[in-house]
Amino acid sequence: MSQVTVMIDGKAYRMACEEGQENHLTNLATRFDQYVSHLKAQFGEIGDLRLTVMSGIMVMDELSEVQRRMASLEGELETLKKNRDAAVAVNARTEETLAAALVEVTARIYGITEKLGAKPGTH
Repeated sequence: MSQVTVMIDGKAYRMACEEGQENHLTNLATRFDQYVSHLKAQFGEIGDLRLTVMSGIMVMDELSEVQRRMASLEGELETLKKNRDAAVAVNARTEETLAAALVEVTARIYGITEKLGAKPGTH
């Protein structure tokens, strides 16, 4: 485990994290500090605990919005997959129909050619 010191509202906090996660933890703390600073600028000195709780609620509100958007996008993705699968199935049936039509037309052409007495492929 690594140790990182982060700053929140001008106070240093020593935190443990997994090896290689130091920068990530520092960035998270910096972002959280921005919430605290925003609220402190908006409401003044209302107490550390209250600022922390309000900041946590703001973060959870953003997380909730992101989760809602992600669920919506997952729904859209599922719809797109179903539409794609349906289009692929329609395309496959169309290709089968076209191939059958080509076989039938080819057979008719050979039949007409035979009736006319010519060999297929000769002019």
